[in-house]
Amino acid sequence: MLILTKSIMAMMIGFIFSAITGLIMIPLLKKLHASQSLSVYLQRAHKSKAGTPTMGGLIFILPATIITILFIYLNKITVTYTLVIILFTFISYGIIGFIDDYLIIKKHNNKGLTKEQKFGLQVIVAIIFFYLFMRSGSEPLLWIHSLNFKLNIGWLYGIFILFVLLASSNAVNLTDGLDGLAGGLSVISFLTFGIISWNTEWLLGYEDIAIFAFTLVGTLLGFLLFNTNKAKVFMGDTGSLALGATLGAYAIMTRHELLLVVIGLVFVIETLSCIIQITVYKLTKKRVFPMTPIHHTFEKIGMKESDIVKLFWTVGLIAAMFALVYGVWL
Repeated sequence: MLILTKSIMAMMIGFIFSAITGLIMIPLLKKLHASQSLSVYLQRAHKSKAGTPTMGGLIFILPATIITILFIYLNKITVTYTLVIILFTFISYGIIGFIDDYLIIKKHNNKGLTKEQKFGLQVIVAIIFFYLFMRSGSEPLLWIHSLNFKLNIGWLYGIFILFVLLASSNAVNLTDGLDGLAGGLSVISFLTFGIISWNTEWLLGYEDIAIFAFTLVGTLLGFLLFNTNKAKVFMGDTGSLALGATLGAYAIMTRHELLLVVIGLVFVIETLSCIIQITVYKLTKKRVFPMTPIHHTFEKIGMKESDIVKLFWTVGLIAAMFALVYGVWL
């Protein structure tokens, strides 16, 4: 019962802080003209969204970070390497996304950081992640729970960490194209990892990262007050990169990297649609989908944006429930 109470309390505090932050932040972002230019391919379908401020990820990043610091100060959670790694990933990728969003706004186009700059920053984060991971006493194991398979791959685990962080952060970034889509799916994913974290009693600091996950769920729910159709603010790369990378960090720390594919099934489908589209087009000069990521294909065939979001949320929720049955119960 104490676990449930702590989780609900963290969500409630996160929600309140995030809602208040949104009320303050959105008028400020509008005043600063922090809006992103629409893609030329979406200017017709998303014309009404022009001028909507971006960088909305700050609405859940700042409260989640401040609340966690407050919990530490009040001795409600303990600072462990596990929590430090999660927070480091969350804040670092948030900063990378913030720089990208800032440059996009400053240049008045959709060109922020170059691919090389973004990759370089992500490599630096992955190296520090790996250092902290090894200092925490964790072993660089590829661990498949269902087969009870463990393989120590040494320093190659650092490359594996980079791959997971890159894949997860870019997957959420690609999915962030419709009002409330990435935010709602992130609520489902972090709620799932919060429950999984409570079940990883072998992990030092498992309670602390569980509470952070539920805090983040609360701040995301507060953000969705302003991000669901019609959105008053977009999360931008500031939010999407932070959320995606942190999901990857939870998967690594709880040793559920493969389960991340199920928990983030919609993110995976969105990413695969882009990979398939690009690969086939380069080989044949033909398109498999009218437009990618795949949520835009549903728009092209006439589905309402709100219905697409509900459908994708439902798929994400069902996938997460299957993941929980395996990850916690079985």
